[in-house]
Amino acid sequence: MMGTIDSSSTVATWHSGFSSAPSMSQPRPILSEFDIIFAGGGTAACVAAGRLAACDPSLKILILEAGEHTLDQAAHIQPYQYFTHQAPTSTTLTANVGNPSSRLNGRAPIVQSGHCVGGGSSVNFMIYTRAPASDFDDWGADGWESENLIPLMKKLETYEIQPDGPTHGDSGPINVSHGGCTTGIWEEFVHVGTTYHKRPYSDDTDDLETCNAYSPWAKYIDGTTGRRSDVAHHYIYNQAHNPNLQLWVGKLVKRIIFEDKRAVGVEFTRDPVSCPDADQSSNIVRALKFVVVCAGAFGSPAILERSGIGAERVLKQCGIEQLVNLPGVGENYQDHIGCFVPYFAADGAVTLDPLWRGEESVVQESLAQWKSNGKSLIAQNGCDAKIKWRPDEDELRAMGSAFQTPWKEFFQDRPDKAVAIFGLCAGYIPLSSALPLRNYMSAGYFTLYPRSVGSVHIRLGENGKEVLDFTTGFLDDPSDIVPLNFGYKKMRELLRRMPSYRGEVPAGHPCFSDGSAAVCSETSGPVDLTAPDIIYTAEDDEAIDRFHRDNIPTAAHSLGTCAMKPESEKGVVDARLNVYGVAGLKVADMSIAPRNVGTNTHSTALLIGEKAALIIAEDLGIDLRATC
Repeated sequence: MMGTIDSSSTVATWHSGFSSAPSMSQPRPILSEFDIIFAGGGTAACVAAGRLAACDPSLKILILEAGEHTLDQAAHIQPYQYFTHQAPTSTTLTANVGNPSSRLNGRAPIVQSGHCVGGGSSVNFMIYTRAPASDFDDWGADGWESENLIPLMKKLETYEIQPDGPTHGDSGPINVSHGGCTTGIWEEFVHVGTTYHKRPYSDDTDDLETCNAYSPWAKYIDGTTGRRSDVAHHYIYNQAHNPNLQLWVGKLVKRIIFEDKRAVGVEFTRDPVSCPDADQSSNIVRALKFVVVCAGAFGSPAILERSGIGAERVLKQCGIEQLVNLPGVGENYQDHIGCFVPYFAADGAVTLDPLWRGEESVVQESLAQWKSNGKSLIAQNGCDAKIKWRPDEDELRAMGSAFQTPWKEFFQDRPDKAVAIFGLCAGYIPLSSALPLRNYMSAGYFTLYPRSVGSVHIRLGENGKEVLDFTTGFLDDPSDIVPLNFGYKKMRELLRRMPSYRGEVPAGHPCFSDGSAAVCSETSGPVDLTAPDIIYTAEDDEAIDRFHRDNIPTAAHSLGTCAMKPESEKGVVDARLNVYGVAGLKVADMSIAPRNVGTNTHSTALLIGEKAALIIAEDLGIDLRATC
């Protein structure tokens, strides 16, 4: 059907235009001309470009992506393989190294970002959560109110679990399901949560308002095929028949080309990771209508700064002539932080550990079933249950005075805002050869609205080459560590009451002193549901605090560095995604989010892509709502 995106089709080949365009020497030639150039091929870019191309196939659209193709590659389409992208040798993720922080006991944190076609959509954990509707109302951007965004949320998804839900879609490109099978131990987690933790059960805590209830955890997995449901395959690769939609991989965008402060093209080189032996000389491609920067919370501010858009201090240090004074570029960095802490699980528990260890008989048997009918643990991420948690009065008291200010100022009168997500994973991803060949389960907890804020800029290193100047801000606000410390304790109480519990894996927990009631060890089974909680001493609390400062990782939910706010408030783009001070240039990715969102951010990135497509279509005089 003309103007629609076929969510079911994939293609065997992808014609990527000039994806292997020869390098050019000075003077820099124009390789070709396009109506719209997307600088970056991540989640939002694929959604926006794919939607526009499907609506008007005559539009000449180019996506420049630094990473490589993901078409039909097992590591990207087989859900259980998401852990492979975390490997130190992986080229599908970029490890962005932050500046050392005293709040992290001198540690230099690492935050990953996608580096392949589809970006995070092709490599993430496929966890489906959505922010409360009020988060978007809080952004205060005209046209981005929740009432205007809910139709787009529905448009982009096929929610297989309950297709007739009022806030879910039933015919969109992205499939949401419970995966190819369930692990079983999630039911134990929910039972303990609804009895010991005294929270209700809900079938759906992603209806944009329900909070503080235990629920199944949906996934971006096609329930029929068992494949990852990503933007690369369902917005871009399925349009290989359209020669006007081109995808050039291995292309790193350096800067925007301007004529009289109008964006008219981009300069790019071959990406040194994707093309390590290639000529690194620059090339230029021209945009007749728009350049849309979609390089994420790290790449987008860097492209703007290299183009002369940013704070004078940053640009001067790098020897870049300022085109537009926008001091908000690279500021307002926000993220979520949390942990997956390992526990031993019963021998009979169903977990993903045998698959993740690569046990040949298990892998082959599971693959055979998956290829036959889309089922088996191949079509799983292990994360089957969660709670969007808000503390009750007793828990607030236990959290102490340090959390009272954020509670009273932000959470108390907003019952749809969760403080953190607590979830169970059937397996332990950071598998080590030092660990026994056992079954494991992990307690996951990460905070949703931390108060700390960081920044992302470019600077010149000691060798005169560009490097990242990245301050995460993690735990800079003293209140941010409080729900993490409490989350460790509460999740431990939940798991030690589950029938499959067989103790803690000491190497993945705080180091408690001998004789402490909190000492971690293997055990033969769970405690009773009515057993008393572990009593932690002040020394134990210090160990938990130290554990988090020494180890707490990112959730890789980076956002905010090209914020959609008024220019006077250090905004970078307006509500139409236009970069202040220039023409023909937009930003469309998670970097535009002015405030944090209470969710795994993939759902928000999808939404930004759909909204960007709508905005660009309106600017071009195309009625996207009516035809696509």
